[in-house]
Amino acid sequence: MSQQPLRIGFVGGGFIARFHIQSLVEVRDCEVTGVSSRTLVSAEETVALAREIGVGASAKAFDSTAEMAADPNVDALWICARNDTRVEIMNAIKEGSAKRETPLKGICLEKPLARTLKEALEVKAIADDIGVPTGYLEDMLFAPSLVRSKEVLWRRGASLAGRPYLARAAEEHAGPHSAWFWQPEIAGGGVLLDMMCHSVEAARWLLTEPGAPRQSLIPIEVSATCENLKWTQPVYAKQLQDRFEGQVDWEKHHTEDFARATVKWQTEDGQILLSETTSSWSYVGAGLRHTFQLLGPEYSLDVDMAEAGVKVFFSREVKGAAGEDLVEKQNAEQGQMPLVPNEPAHYGYAGENRHFVNAFLGHGKPQLTFDDGVEVMRILMAAYQSSAEGRVIDPRDPGLIDYQPLTSA
Repeated sequence: MSQQPLRIGFVGGGFIARFHIQSLVEVRDCEVTGVSSRTLVSAEETVALAREIGVGASAKAFDSTAEMAADPNVDALWICARNDTRVEIMNAIKEGSAKRETPLKGICLEKPLARTLKEALEVKAIADDIGVPTGYLEDMLFAPSLVRSKEVLWRRGASLAGRPYLARAAEEHAGPHSAWFWQPEIAGGGVLLDMMCHSVEAARWLLTEPGAPRQSLIPIEVSATCENLKWTQPVYAKQLQDRFEGQVDWEKHHTEDFARATVKWQTEDGQILLSETTSSWSYVGAGLRHTFQLLGPEYSLDVDMAEAGVKVFFSREVKGAAGEDLVEKQNAEQGQMPLVPNEPAHYGYAGENRHFVNAFLGHGKPQLTFDDGVEVMRILMAAYQSSAEGRVIDPRDPGLIDYQPLTSA
């Protein structure tokens, strides 16, 4: 008898939820059966997408997350909602799951886990109370180009010449697509919180020996710089204000549009490794700047996620409407630009969802859990504090639990 597919409910009906749903066409043994969102209209639109592409024939829109968590036709939940709602959503899931006859099989949550380390620990504590497996959704660790290149470099390079000692990761684009990312009280931070979570975790993973536990690398020092390079300038602040119809006033109420961080790691045998990461919302170019490097004693790795093997060119006579139909965060409609044929697969969404579906169906353990999301948050809070105070921070400092970037700078 074939196994019943994992029936997934999505919390959130926005951009990232749609990316996940689109990736499910490449994932076996799962289907979308529910969506809850801030508005019922948003949930219904996302349900319509799932039905249209054939991954949610029986999907329905729910009035609340608690109602969806209690529904017996939902086995697992993927949380893709705003940063400021994470604790509230987890409490709603706890309320709904208490009404179930059979427990949920798993809960996945998009990066970052919350706005602060304290909130992240609260999210994890609620999940522990619910008592189901968790997944921390970090797509970069499942991107095919990174998965394959790490495997080859460690097998052919590190096994003969010694482990890699420096990882670099950069992710930069022209800025987020929704107003709430630019609103500090909702997002919890700027580009460091939004995007460096990707780069820090990917760099750590690249430096970690295949099969070794996360604890085999211990972060011991973090130094960072945050700055506003573009969007606090009056002309660009006005652009944001106009784009988001007055919801955003970045000139007066902002976080950061550029961040860089260096993390010093220590291996179990005492070797020192480094990761260098940069993130920005002030990059202007063809699509995104999204690169990774890994360096060892006698080898190196370079991955450019913007190089998907396809480029298109439009002359100045081609004057179409603005959009993101060529590549995510596309910020031009003319000239030569990269074209990513299958973004959900290219960026790792298909791979990560395949992994967590299999794990929640009982075929292995989740590779990333809420515990890992908490550890990423420790490093991000250490980076914010380092930038604010101009000193190196130990990410193991328990004082980071109460650190709040927006009030402590």
